[in-house]
Amino acid sequence: YISTEIVGGWIAITGVIKSASNIPTNTILWILLVIFTGLTAVYILKQTFAPKKPLAIKQTSISTIAFIVWVFALGEPFESLSFYNPVYGSVLLILFNLTIPLVNPDEDNKKN
Repeated sequence: YISTEIVGGWIAITGVIKSASNIPTNTILWILLVIFTGLTAVYILKQTFAPKKPLAIKQTSISTIAFIVWVFALGEPFESLSFYNPVYGSVLLILFNLTIPLVNPDEDNKKN
């Protein structure tokens, strides 16, 4: 549900940030999470836009949440939170991937 451009961009930028020294890595990663979450929503809206059809809000929501769940499973920047445990990320990712197919984004477009 997440575009490869967003995934590739996240992996590339976080790799650069983590390899740099003397920067506030955690703060930058949180800022990037917000930026990439917004980019995911905008990117999916743009990719699913069709003239005279409703916006693909359900697909955009699913993709945006999927991005956050995926980043949570990877760990950073969530590792800075006291409650975070990698097991939580793995469990959430598995549960999300098992349940989200039950929500069919195409149903919205079939109504019109």
